[in-house]
This record gives sequence, structure tokens and C-alpha cells, in this order.
Amino acid sequence: TMPSIFSYQSAEVDWCESNFVRSAVIAEYYNTDGTSPFPFLLLTPLNFLVLEGVCGRMELCHLKVPLLPAGVFSMYFHMTLSYVGQLLDELSILWTLAVAYSFWYPQAYFPKCIKTRRHFFWLTGTTTVISTLMSFIKPTLNAYALNCIAFHLLYMTWRELKKCNDKRVHRMAAVMVMWWVLAITSWISDRWLCWLWQAINFPYFHSFWHVLIAMSLLYCCPLVIYFDVSYEMPAFKPKLEYWPSDSWPVVVPYVTLEEPHKQC
Repeated sequence: TMPSIFSYQSAEVDWCESNFVRSAVIAEYYNTDGTSPFPFLLLTPLNFLVLEGVCGRMELCHLKVPLLPAGVFSMYFHMTLSYVGQLLDELSILWTLAVAYSFWYPQAYFPKCIKTRRHFFWLTGTTTVISTLMSFIKPTLNAYALNCIAFHLLYMTWRELKKCNDKRVHRMAAVMVMWWVLAITSWISDRWLCWLWQAINFPYFHSFWHVLIAMSLLYCCPLVIYFDVSYEMPAFKPKLEYWPSDSWPVVVPYVTLEEPHKQC
């Protein structure tokens, strides 16, 4: 009989960490309980802080909630390594990206056939539904496809930076890319060099990936907001700030809006 799609280890993907070593009910302990999805859960309240200054002025608050299920489903997947857990983990990321593209993708870069944001919603929704259905065909390729989206985001960031002279924006973009490079290096290492890490008894690079990609997202979100304000609210001047202060070694970046000067 075929195993249930909810069964432990029914997924088509298994990461490098040895299964059920530290717990009889948690397949990948460090990818589940250790350091792994916690940053995604932490990103949700941090995004409330990051978006607090601009929420209410425009539709920028749509990523507060989707990051939470991404963290929860990641924990469920690594705990069970089930087929359902794998798809929930991957599809929650896909739909979070779809929400981000729908609301934050600059209208200046819309395809010529797309005239309004509403039309772009339909395009994004249709593309995401088709991608969701295709994810059932070869689930082992889903993670690779999701990671490839990062290259488009990096390309869009590069195009925006060419038009921006603010050194703080360029510095934040550089830090974001640094975290992403470390993250994708950890992901690829866990996927392709598992034999090496198991040989030296250190198969934990996928848990590092979760921490590092969350750090990259922490800098990515304010950058996206900064560029979005520039397009959608030209009367305001966005400014990047750091909480609790610029001098701290570990900071949370966020965006503030300088009020436009009133005309007499």
C-alpha cells in the first residue's frame, strides 16, 4: 500500500540532518526546534515594527501575516518530513511571494499589456495558481524554482539602486545581498555536499539557511518599502532608520516618512 501523504518521511525531499536522532517524534530536530523556522516567526512581529511608520498611509501591510504560516509550515515539514508538510512549506513561500509581487511590484515595470494594478493582481494570481498546480508534478524541483525567484528580486534591486543616490540605501542593499549569499551557500552546501558534512558530523547547514535568509529578508522588506514609497507617495521622502540606533551591532532597519512641506 502507498504511504499516506501525511505519513512521516513521505516527502520527496530529505535534508542532510539525520532523522530522529534527538527525538522520537521530530524527524529533523535542529531544522525544527533548534534555530530553523524561529526567525520566520520572529520576522512577523518585527515586520509590525518595520511597517508601523507607513501602515495606514498606503497598502504596505500585507506581508505582516504571510510570514507567520511560512514559519509554522516549515516547522511542520521538518518535524514530519511528510509530503503534505513539504507542499505546505513550499506553497506558503510561493503565495507569500505572490502577495509581495501583487502589492509591491513597481507599476513602471508592468508588462505593456498590463495597464492597472488590478490587472496585475489577476496576472499574479493566475501565475501563482498555475505554479501551485505544477508544484505537484515534480516536488523535488520546487525548492530550486523558489530560490531562482531571488535572482529576479536582485535584478530589480540593482535597477532601483542605479536611480538612487542615498548611501544608506546602497549600504542596506549590500548587507541584504551579503546575508542572501551566505544563505544560498548554506542551502546549496546542505543539498550537494551532504556527504561531506555527514562525514565530519556537522549536517546542520539547512538550519543555518533559515537563519541567514531571515536576516536577508529583514533588510529586504524596508528596501522594498523605501522604493514603493518613492513610486506611490512622491510627496513624501522616505528615510531608512535603524532600531534601536545606528551604533548598535545588531539592528532592525525600518522606514520613516518625512512629511511634505505645506504650501502657503
